[in-house]
Amino acid sequence: MGFPEPHIHSPQSTHTHTVILLHGRGSNGPEFAEELFSSKSSKNQNLASSLPNWRWVFPTSRDRWNTRFEEEICAWFDAYSLTDVQERQELQIEGLRESVLHIVDILENEIRLLGGKASHVYLGGMSQGMATALCTLFCVTGAGRIQGQLGGFLGFCGWLPFVRRVEDLVRQAQETNTLRLSGGAQTKRLVSEYFLHTIFGSHDMSSVKEVSDTSILSTPVFLSHGTDDAWVPVEQGRQAAQILQQSTIQVEWNEFSGAEGDGHWIKEPEGFDQILQFVEKQRDRNQTESQ
Repeated sequence: MGFPEPHIHSPQSTHTHTVILLHGRGSNGPEFAEELFSSKSSKNQNLASSLPNWRWVFPTSRDRWNTRFEEEICAWFDAYSLTDVQERQELQIEGLRESVLHIVDILENEIRLLGGKASHVYLGGMSQGMATALCTLFCVTGAGRIQGQLGGFLGFCGWLPFVRRVEDLVRQAQETNTLRLSGGAQTKRLVSEYFLHTIFGSHDMSSVKEVSDTSILSTPVFLSHGTDDAWVPVEQGRQAAQILQQSTIQVEWNEFSGAEGDGHWIKEPEGFDQILQFVEKQRDRNQTESQ
C-alpha cells in the first residue's frame, strides 16, 4: 500500500517558503493541519496567516500494523512503546525505511518548486512525526539528492530513535577528539552513517553507501516539549536535544507546561510565538547571507 497524497495548504500570495510537517501516530495530514491552524499566537493569528507566503505540506503515513495494540494504525513506523522508545526497536526499521524515502521525495519536490533553494524549506513533525523527520534529516545526507542546509527543523513533543546507540557514537567521538575535528563534521558523518545503515542496511538509497556531505546537518533545529506531557516523557525530548547539540547541531530547546492534549501539544500562544520567532530569524539570516 502506498502513501496518500499530502494535504497542502497553499500560500495566500507569492510562494517563497515551504514547511513540511509530519503528524503523530494515529493522526493524519489533514487532521494535523486542522489542529495546528486552530491554534494562535499572541497576535491572534495562526501560523498560516502569520506567514502568508508560505506553503504548508502535511504528509499522511499509510496504515501499518501495530504489534503492541494488534491493530492497524496510521503511523510512520511500528512503535512498541512511547514511554520506553528503546523497547523492541527492531520493529521500527521497516516503517522508518519506507517513510524516510517518502519524505525525501517530498523534500526534493518542494525544493524544486522553490528553484532549488533548500534554505527556503523547513522540515519537522509532532511526536512520532518528529522522530521520523529527524531520521530523515540524518539519512538524507547519504542520499546524495539534497545539497546544503534546510531553512530549519521544527520538532514538537518527540524523540530521537535509537538514541542510546547514538549517545555511544557521540561519546566515542568525544573521547577520540573527533568532535573537535572539521567543526564536528566527522561526528555528524558517523551518526548519519549509523542511521543510514541501521534503517536501510543492504537496501539501496540512491546507490550511496557512505556519507560525504553533512551540510544539511547545519540546519538549525527548534525543539519544544511539555514538561507535563502524558504521552511522550519530556526526558526523551531533552535527550534528543542534548544529543543533537553534542553532535554540533545548533538547537533551540523550549519547555512549557499546561498545553492541551494532556501536555502533548504546543503551548498556546507562547509556543506559537516561539515558532514564529525561530522561523523569522532563520528567514532573515538566509536573506542576509544571500545578499
